[in-house]
Amino acid sequence: MIYHVRPQWDEVWLAMADTISLRATCDRGRSGCVIVRDNRVLTAGYVGSPPGLPHCDEVGHELVTVTHQDNSLSEHCVRTIHAEQNAILQAAIIGVSIKGATLYCRMTPCRTCAMFIVACGIEKVVCERKYRSGADSEKMFLEAGVELLYMSDEIQKYDGE
Repeated sequence: MIYHVRPQWDEVWLAMADTISLRATCDRGRSGCVIVRDNRVLTAGYVGSPPGLPHCDEVGHELVTVTHQDNSLSEHCVRTIHAEQNAILQAAIIGVSIKGATLYCRMTPCRTCAMFIVACGIEKVVCERKYRSGADSEKMFLEAGVELLYMSDEIQKYDGE
């Protein structure tokens, strides 16, 4: 007899975040996010432009070049809102507290998303993999007492990297 192996909750919520990412409208970082408390979904978000504004998939990217502390350069699209930010915004729109919740996402949240996560009282962040410039966020989470868990040590890569 073959028994069904039930996935662990972290695997379920990360799979849901991946499914949500299918709605993302920027092909540079199709990412999704799910915020959960007591194994119940509170809210979700994906990478996309603010409502009523054009999406990258429709009009192209709005790229800026960022210079990092080590003087390396990278390009980032600023047309869209990150998945983590959209999930937090959705909680505000529908009036759901996310204090004490766990956030599931594809990679280490950026510095701005990390500040939002800390400020709204999320207690744990679970990422599929690491982001190449996630050290600031990792430090911030450590200082703020936000638990950070990676399912893999793999570094998230984008097309063309």
